Amino acid sequence: MGNNVTETKQQDDYMSIEEGMSFAELFNDEQLNVANVGDVVQGTIIDLSDNFAVIDIGDKSESEIPLSEFKNEGEDVEVKIGDVFDVYVEKREAEGGLRLSREKAIGIKVWEDIASIQEADGTIQGRIESRVKGGLSVDIGVPAFLPYSQIDLRPVKDLDNMIGQTYDFKILKFNRKRNNVVISRRAILESERQKLRQEMRSSLEEGSVVTGSITNITDYGVFIDLGGLDGLCHITDLSWGRVSHPSKLFKVGQEIEVKVLKYDKDTDKVSLGVKQLKSDPWSTVEQKYPIGSRAQGKVVSITDYGVFAELEEGVEGLVHVSEMSWSKKTRHPSKIVSVGDAIEVSILNIDVDAKRISLGMKQLQPNPWDLVTENYPVGSIIEGKIKNITDFGIFIGIEEGIDGLIHVSDLSWTERIKHPSEKYAKGQTIQAVVLKIDRENERFSLGIKQLTPDPWQQTIEKYPVGTLVQGKITNVTDFGIFVEVEEGIEGLVHVSEISKEKVNTPVGMYNVGDTIETKVISVSAKDRKIGLSVKAMSDDSSTMKLEDYKKQQAAAGPSTLGDLLKSEMDNQERNEEA
Repeated sequence: MGNNVTETKQQDDYMSIEEGMSFAELFNDEQLNVANVGDVVQGTIIDLSDNFAVIDIGDKSESEIPLSEFKNEGEDVEVKIGDVFDVYVEKREAEGGLRLSREKAIGIKVWEDIASIQEADGTIQGRIESRVKGGLSVDIGVPAFLPYSQIDLRPVKDLDNMIGQTYDFKILKFNRKRNNVVISRRAILESERQKLRQEMRSSLEEGSVVTGSITNITDYGVFIDLGGLDGLCHITDLSWGRVSHPSKLFKVGQEIEVKVLKYDKDTDKVSLGVKQLKSDPWSTVEQKYPIGSRAQGKVVSITDYGVFAELEEGVEGLVHVSEMSWSKKTRHPSKIVSVGDAIEVSILNIDVDAKRISLGMKQLQPNPWDLVTENYPVGSIIEGKIKNITDFGIFIGIEEGIDGLIHVSDLSWTERIKHPSEKYAKGQTIQAVVLKIDRENERFSLGIKQLTPDPWQQTIEKYPVGTLVQGKITNVTDFGIFVEVEEGIEGLVHVSEISKEKVNTPVGMYNVGDTIETKVISVSAKDRKIGLSVKAMSDDSSTMKLEDYKKQQAAAGPSTLGDLLKSEMDNQERNEEA
C-alpha cells in the first residue's frame, strides 16, 4: 500500500511540473509545509487499510496511524478518505518518515480546553468511568479525579449507580506535567442551589403547600429539599397515626407534598408537615365511634398491659388485658392476638382531649357470669378439678372464665389444716357445695366441709355445761392445755382453770398424749369452742363431801338444844303447810 501511495504522489508531482512548476518551486513549497516534532497539525486521510489510516500532513512523506486512535469522546468513530483530523508529530524517523498520533493531538487539545475553561470559570462535560480510592474517575478527554466531597451536596450512598452517567463539572485544579485534573460537580450544584434559594426565600410562606424531594431520613424525621432550601418534617408531623420509624413511610429521593408550618428567614430553618394536609381525625371521633358501638381495628402494638388497635389513620385505642377475655386467668396479650391482626372491638370510653379510646374485646362475647347463678344455685353440689392451690385455699375450675374458691376455713369442720396442699393436689377432681355467688365482684365461694353435717351442732347436746369428760392432751401452751374430747373436737383448759392455786404456765405440768378428766364449763357452737376446767373437779369433790355430812347428821337427829328447837319449828311449819 505504501509503495502505491508513493508512486501516486510522484505522478502528481510530475503533473505539477508539466503544468509549469519547476523542481525548485516544488521543493520550496514543500519546505514551507515541513512539520516540527511536537507540533499539532492537520492531517488528511488519503488511504485506509484494515487497521491503519494513511495520513498526509503536507510534509515530504505520509504516515500511518492505527484506526483505534480515532475516537470521539471515548467512542470509536467511522473514518473515510478525505477526513481531516488534528494529529501530533511525535518523531521524525531516520528513514525520513514521521510518527504521528491522533490520541496525543486530542490530549493536547483537551489540556488547552481545560486551561481555557478554568480561566473562564466554565464547565466541562465528563463521563464517570469507575470508582477509585477517595472518589471517582471521570473521562473529560483525559482522566480526571472527582473526590467524594465534590460529588454532590450530600453524601451519595449508591456511587455505583453513578457509573456511566454524564455530568457537567467545574475544574478545581490541574497539572499538565503530572497529567492530573481535579474536578467538582458540587460546585455547580451549589451555584444552582444558591439561585434557587434566593427565589425560594421570596416565595416561601407559612401555610403554603409545596413539593420537595426527600434527601435524608433519620430516627426523628425526614429532611426535604424544597429547591434551594432544606426543611425538616418531624416524625410527629408525618402522620396522625403511630410512626415507628420514618423509613416505614418514605424513601430517600421520593417526591412528597408538604405544608410549611414555620419558616425562619433569618436562619433559613423550615418546619414542614405531612399530616397537616389532612384534618385531625380526632375531631370526628365521637361521632364516628359512639360509646357502645362496634368497630374494626388492626393490632399495631402489644404491651404487657394490653394491645393498641388502630381504628383509622391517627386513631388508636387500648384494649386493656382485663378487657380481652372474661377469663380471670392472667394471659399475656401476645398469646391472644398478634401485631397486624384484624380484630373487632367494642367502644368503652372516649377522651377526646387526651386522645384516648378504651376498647374491649370480651364485651362481644357472652359473659359467663350472667348465667352462673341460674346454673349453680347456692346449696348445689358441683364437681371440678383443682386448678390452683394457695395458702388461703383451693381454686376449682367451674367453666371457661369462672373459678370457684374453697377457702381453707371451709375445707374441714374439725381438722386444723396449715396448708391445703397437705390434703389436696393440683388436677385432683373433688366435690364442693356452692356457698355464695357475688356477681358484681365475680366471686364464686365453695365449701367441702359443708358436704357433711357440722359436728359442733351435736356437741352442744352431747356436752352440756357440767358434763365430766375424759380426753387426751393434744397441745400444751403457756395459756392452757388443749384436750381432745372426741375425734375432731377439742376443748381448752385455760391456765386459770387448772388449779385453785395460781399457775403461771401448764408447761411441764402436763404432757401431750396424757389422759385427763375435766369438767365442761362453757360451750359455744357459734365460736366452735368448749371451755374445760380441772379446778372445777376439786370444787365438785368438796361439795359432795359437805352434802354427805349433812345427810349423816340428819339421820342421827339434833345434837344440841338449838338444833332441837330448830327441828321443832321446822316440823310445825311443815304441818301448817299440810
